[in-house]
Amino acid sequence: MENRIDIQKVEPNAYKGMLALENYLANTKLVKIHLELIKIRASQINGCAFCINMHTSDAMKRGESSQRIFLLNAWRETDLFSEEERSILAITEEVTLISQRGLTDATYRRALELFDENYVAQIIMAVVTINAWNRVAISTNKPLS
Repeated sequence: MENRIDIQKVEPNAYKGMLALENYLANTKLVKIHLELIKIRASQINGCAFCINMHTSDAMKRGESSQRIFLLNAWRETDLFSEEERSILAITEEVTLISQRGLTDATYRRALELFDENYVAQIIMAVVTINAWNRVAISTNKPLS
């Protein structure tokens, strides 16, 4: 792949804005494994090798099992994920693939049965943030190392 711009260097204020979202997420009540599942699943959908690599490593450091990571793209076909995680993954997929049908009423209502409004808002913001990072990494050919 050809080298492309490094947005952190050429537009540091834009990068600082992205980091502000990350700092916000780090200080929410989102369970860290929930956050990593969101980041991995959205990155899988978007095909962002840089982010998949980073967040699978981060999840494993936080105690996530390799089996669950390997099966994350088939979460509907396994019982390895809790109801809460299944709700989070459904939101992640629907928001990431927003042009297909958006966040459906059924998925949204289910999330509100499992979480309070603040937690649902934090889930959505986590999905939005990783999707933005995916687009930056893919557009700039961000190398794995």
